[in-house]
Amino acid sequence: MGLLDGKVALVTGSSRGLGRAIARVLAREGADVAINYARDAAAAASAVDELHALGRRAWAHQASVSDKPAVRAMVAAIIEQAGGIDILVNNAGHGQVVPLALMEEADWDNMMSTHLKGAFLCTQAVLRGMVKRRAGRIINVSSLAGVKMMEAPVHYATAKAGLKGFTESLAKEIGRYGITVNAVAPGILDEGVSDNLPEARKDEYLRHCAMRRVGTLEEAAEVVAFIASDRASYMNGATVIIDGAV
Repeated sequence: MGLLDGKVALVTGSSRGLGRAIARVLAREGADVAINYARDAAAAASAVDELHALGRRAWAHQASVSDKPAVRAMVAAIIEQAGGIDILVNNAGHGQVVPLALMEEADWDNMMSTHLKGAFLCTQAVLRGMVKRRAGRIINVSSLAGVKMMEAPVHYATAKAGLKGFTESLAKEIGRYGITVNAVAPGILDEGVSDNLPEARKDEYLRHCAMRRVGTLEEAAEVVAFIASDRASYMNGATVIIDGAV
């Protein structure tokens, strides 16, 4: 028996990186998973094949999370295919290393649109079904940069901090319906956004990390799977830091 047997999950931005690792762990624990992607259809198809190999149903849906009609169409299609969505993981995002003095307005807008507007639109799209069933799990992927004062691109840290506030206020609003809303805040992981960080920044992180190493995608994904399960049924409004003690 897996932690998530009989559940259906939508993981945004899950054709690669952390999102794909989350989808893989959720599937291993028994969930059927919808893969969301923006551009790379081949990577999404590969992710679906990987989940099929685990014996789970899986689907790929192309949609920008900041495009409301596309998000609505994606959620409707998943509900038709799977019967409902029990777990939403708002993972879609991107990193960009640029100082504020050189940042373009479009850089700021794109960061907020993907991380914050995307979480808003996807959550809103699945929420009615969760409220009707009086059950659901919403998990937002924030970042250590959004909960601790540290050297990080200002627009990225601001967007991730916004997800923490989104998590806490939404948890208060919808907890009465049996829906929990939590977040994870990973530090530097072995793949993903950290690929864009200068080596000096990574070295500084390791000097402060009690475990003297970066985390893995799978380690972060395991925490998401636990939060999505019934074992975390009284966990609500929390942001779990996954950083090896920095």
